[in-house]
Formats: sequence, structure tokens, C-alpha cells
Amino acid sequence: MAHGGTMTLLGIILAGGRATRMGGGDKGLRMVAGQRLIDHVITRLSAQCTPLAINANGDPARLAEFGLPILPDSLPDHPGPLAGVLAGLDWAANLGATAIITAAADTPFFPADLAVKLQENAGPSGLCLAASRDPMGKLHRQPTFGLWPTALRHDLRAALTGGLRKIVLWTDSHHAGTAEFVSHPFDPFFNINTPEDILEAETLMGQA
Repeated sequence: MAHGGTMTLLGIILAGGRATRMGGGDKGLRMVAGQRLIDHVITRLSAQCTPLAINANGDPARLAEFGLPILPDSLPDHPGPLAGVLAGLDWAANLGATAIITAAADTPFFPADLAVKLQENAGPSGLCLAASRDPMGKLHRQPTFGLWPTALRHDLRAALTGGLRKIVLWTDSHHAGTAEFVSHPFDPFFNINTPEDILEAETLMGQA
């Protein structure tokens, strides 16, 4: 598995949310085209970086069958995706890795070259966020899809402890790079929030 340079990349699937718009439960365990959503994500991410872990809160037994480490947030009260990033960074640092790639558990079509392009576009601190354009041509960053150096984990912990919740405020303060991905034939960061989104995803599966 070529990762370019000497960087050791680990993959973190961010599944920490509570899926309120889906009626609660784990979005990642919903079925899409005969597979659970998280199966699609594991397949895509494991082809780009290894090993993988899942950031999720609550009883880890429900995710045990995937055979991956389950990393709960280390901070209380569900401070959001950045807490999952931090859990992943701490895990990766303990394994001697220099960076992690994150992917959301509800986004089955993210790019197959995510890891490569994030590395190519990293800012001076080694941070990079994915981005894609909406139909109007406006560029939107995808803050749950990023390259995060383990060296920044203590700074991130301090920011979260201090009340920071908005990912881009923190990444901007570290001059994160942006890796733009094309939105044709559809946005690769299409994510599933509602039962209607599952139907749309199954239609898109034929084009992915």
C-alpha cells in the first residue's frame, strides 16, 4: 500500500453522531443497496489507509462485528466531530502514526483518491480538508473528511476544552489546505440524513 513519502496514515470513521433525523440509532448501520452504510465506508477507506478505527459513543458491542477498534470521545457531552478527530489522533499517536484520514460514516461515495489528494494539498501544518462545489459553483469544505497530523492533537484538545465546536475555525487557525473534488456526476460527499436520502443513494449507487 503506497502512501507516498514516509507518512503513516491511519483511517478513522466518524460515527459519533446520534442520527436524530433518522429516528435515532446508528446511521452507519442502515442498509443501502444490500450493504450497511458503514460497510461501504470501510471498503472505500481501507483501500486508502490502514489500519482503521471507528469513532463511536455508547455501547461498543453493537459495532464489534466489524473487528475494528471502537474509539469513544475522550471529552464529555458530545462536543461534535472534532472530538472524534481527537480520539483518532490519540489512538494513532499511540501507534506511532504521524497523521490520520477521517471519513464520515454516512457518506458512501467519498472519493477513492481522498487520501492522496489530501496529502498533496496539505497546508504548512500538515492539515487539509476536502471540499466540493454545489450546483451553484460555491465551494463547500467537508470538515469530516480531512488529513490531521497527530502533532496537533494537544492543541486540538485545548481548543475543545476551551469550548471550540466549529471545525473550520480551528483548521483555519492552522492554515489548513483545501483539496477540491469534482461534483460530477454528483457530489461525492453526498451524505445520508433521512430515509429519503437512502432511496437517492441507492439510485446513485448505479453511477458511483
